[in-house]
Amino acid sequence: MRMSTASRLLAAALMAVVAVSATVTAGAAASASPAIAPPTVTKLIRPAKDPFYRYHGSTPLNQVPHGTALAERSVTLGVSTGATPLPAEQILYRTTDAVGKPALSVTTVVLPLTGTVTPKVAAYLSFYDALSTKCDPSYTLRGGNPGASNETTAVIEQSLVESLRAAGDIVTIPDFEDERVDYVAGTESGMSTLDGIAATLSVLGLGRNTPIGMMGYSGGSIAADWAAELAPRYAPTLRLVGVAMGGIPVDLVHNLQYIDGSPSWSDVMPAAMIGITRSFHINFQKYLSRYGKRIVKAESHQCIGEFQGAFPNLKVVQLVRHRYRDVFGVPVFRRTMNKLIMGSVPGHPVGPFYMAAGNSDGIGDGVMVQRDQQQLAYEYCHEGVTVNFQVLKNLQHEAAGAAFFPQAVVYLQQRFLGLPAEDNCDSIQKGNSLAPLK
Repeated sequence: MRMSTASRLLAAALMAVVAVSATVTAGAAASASPAIAPPTVTKLIRPAKDPFYRYHGSTPLNQVPHGTALAERSVTLGVSTGATPLPAEQILYRTTDAVGKPALSVTTVVLPLTGTVTPKVAAYLSFYDALSTKCDPSYTLRGGNPGASNETTAVIEQSLVESLRAAGDIVTIPDFEDERVDYVAGTESGMSTLDGIAATLSVLGLGRNTPIGMMGYSGGSIAADWAAELAPRYAPTLRLVGVAMGGIPVDLVHNLQYIDGSPSWSDVMPAAMIGITRSFHINFQKYLSRYGKRIVKAESHQCIGEFQGAFPNLKVVQLVRHRYRDVFGVPVFRRTMNKLIMGSVPGHPVGPFYMAAGNSDGIGDGVMVQRDQQQLAYEYCHEGVTVNFQVLKNLQHEAAGAAFFPQAVVYLQQRFLGLPAEDNCDSIQKGNSLAPLK
């Protein structure tokens, strides 16, 4: 999400988010929250050099169960960002990458203003869309500077976190791209999200009956959807009660075809390729053209606010050597992209779902394809999952995000209250085919 544009649009939605969340939870009974130590303000160190982000245990990491909390510390959010200082706890945890190798990540936990009779956990999944740890929510929410073009992200996202906190939620914000910052790597993002939630429950001493909701837009929707799809096998003890997601990249091949040559979104293509090949341990360099190598070098340590718009009208054929012009004719790319089609995981995802898709040009919101999202909703409906799918007409990606967030907060609070989820499956028609590449 391009923050120079999105910040103006999303900021307009934040006051509405806070208002509706307070309305939904009015009258909820209060009790004591799980205790977390008082915050300690320390000088910020970038994650790449901060020893907290490294594992110091004696047990080999591959022998540590995924979802295990490895270290904890108290921090203060909002320092130097202009947002209200907010006490929080950070947890280093063990997770898994796309090929099954152990990985590390950090989640940031914020307790509610007041407790509730039954503690409830909301996983807020950031749209940090990044290739550098300087963009990690665990760093930027504390006031870490990811660069001028990204500095408003933390203020906006802390406001969203505060709206969930005001609604009585325990909020956990995982760095779901993990230690290598594997952007767009859906399976890894899903597992990291689930492990961040599990680590949060463990540290707070919360049981398996704790209700859990997830909310994510754009890059955050990748983590939300894959977590919901993987949960029955990867984290079956978690009690997921609702998922709100919007601006969803369901089939990355279709997204690439949509934005190929776009003046405003095409430079996301090399960034996505970097993140995916990192996660799947693919040697990407040997496929790149000289120009492609230059772009990949430039984007490989940036946040989306830095690289989006830097290479307008970029075509995928410019990125690769001539012999690889048919990118998805390359077996390793074809296999990998097929693994990242949402809805492709065997078994039913955990729902219910609120799904929102913008459509500004008859195809999508400028980057996400509406009929892909529609087909995903259709498939979930036919698997017996409760789905409320909404098309946000005439809205581009950023504006659709501004419309999504207030509804998403309300949706999660309704699920936490045990209210029946709205289902419009009868009106959802088939969309684009999501069949894998042959």
